[in-house]
Amino acid sequence: MSKRLSSEEVLARLHALANPTNVAGMARYGINTHNTLGISIYTLRPLAKEIGRDHTLSLELWDSGIHEARILASYIDDPEQVTEEQLEEWVVDFDSWDVCDQVCGLFAKTAWAYQKAFEWSEREEEFVKRAGFVLMAVLSVHDKQAPDEKLAQFFLVIMRESTDERNFVKKAVNWALRNIGKRNHHLNELAIETAQQIREIGAKSARWIASDALRELTGEKVQARFR
Repeated sequence: MSKRLSSEEVLARLHALANPTNVAGMARYGINTHNTLGISIYTLRPLAKEIGRDHTLSLELWDSGIHEARILASYIDDPEQVTEEQLEEWVVDFDSWDVCDQVCGLFAKTAWAYQKAFEWSEREEEFVKRAGFVLMAVLSVHDKQAPDEKLAQFFLVIMRESTDERNFVKKAVNWALRNIGKRNHHLNELAIETAQQIREIGAKSARWIASDALRELTGEKVQARFR
């Protein structure tokens, strides 16, 4: 756009789009409804395209604390301008799985993506730990240049954290395992082997992670792609 929108203008647009009925629906999907306006990401994405890249505005929107403003902030930020300090400041603000997952799309494009995937996977906070595994899942799809060995490093971490019973963690661990295993035939074989080892751990979460991953990774739809 020729004229930079101020954070006040963007927030006014968001408030005008608020849908209280959607907020109730979001709660049923486990989304934190605190400071939430009920705006779909399919409404936020065209707005982000209209605004364009704007690092300063992104930081201002994040500081508003509004659920949708934070998702929008991740859509308009410039990965080249994101600092490691910003990553650490934003990740501790995560209070909902959808904010975590959407913002990790931005984080995965930064220079610290792999480093943070490893570091955050060891953190105790539920959404920080989730972010580590979401990064693994996103990188396995979008980092087209990554050699297999770079992504295979995640398997040990996935196995290590497969006993975390928290819903938003175990689902992200499972997501990372499945996404890496769908990248190519070699990683598929390694992911299946990892899942089989996880299944033997015995913890309830580990059994679920393994069985769900094996169902997809050994399924006809995935295997047909590699033939």
